Amino acid sequence: MGYTVQVGAFSVMDNARTLARTLAARGLDAFYFPAESGLYKVRFGDFPTKEEAAQQARRLVAEARIGDYFIVSPEDYSFSSPEQPGESLREKLVKTAERFIGVDYSWGGASSNEGFDCSGLVRAVYQLNGLNLPRSAAGQYQAGTAVPKDRLLKGDLVFFSRSPEGALSHVGIYVGKGAFIHAPGKGKKTRQESLESGYFKNRYCGARAYIKEQ
Repeated sequence: MGYTVQVGAFSVMDNARTLARTLAARGLDAFYFPAESGLYKVRFGDFPTKEEAAQQARRLVAEARIGDYFIVSPEDYSFSSPEQPGESLREKLVKTAERFIGVDYSWGGASSNEGFDCSGLVRAVYQLNGLNLPRSAAGQYQAGTAVPKDRLLKGDLVFFSRSPEGALSHVGIYVGKGAFIHAPGKGKKTRQESLESGYFKNRYCGARAYIKEQ
């Protein structure tokens, strides 16, 4: 990730989601997330320089679309400045994903394309840790490195089809011990599931890794 703009701190999730959708409608790469404070915040963009990020933010302030903001620098992300010594990036990805449990992570409206909610969730988890993924589940599948099911590590993505032997349509983030976290879709809350549950076991399409082991 490059420089990102963070805006808003909302006690009501729908307000954060509305702002994220508004920014996305303007062509900005925006998402909302539950912060550790319990508030919901919005980030957008992946700018090569701090000044470009600030210019875009100032334009939105002038248009009264956002209020206060601050710029998140690449060195601010957890992979480059760990909060706890010895905590791996994979563990940080899991902790970030766990913050989303219970959150209705959906976008709705015309933007709710096939697999949009689930891929948006895992992309947000990665972006909050300084790593950028493709937007769609299909793009994420193509971008990663294949991982056998018996060699899954925390932070890998797991993919599923809508029906057995069907086309890829869903993605979640593996959190260890045979479990993954995912956004089931509009009107449903983010939750943890077992890879061995009947529904997901029969629709498993494979897994992909994005972190190179040292």
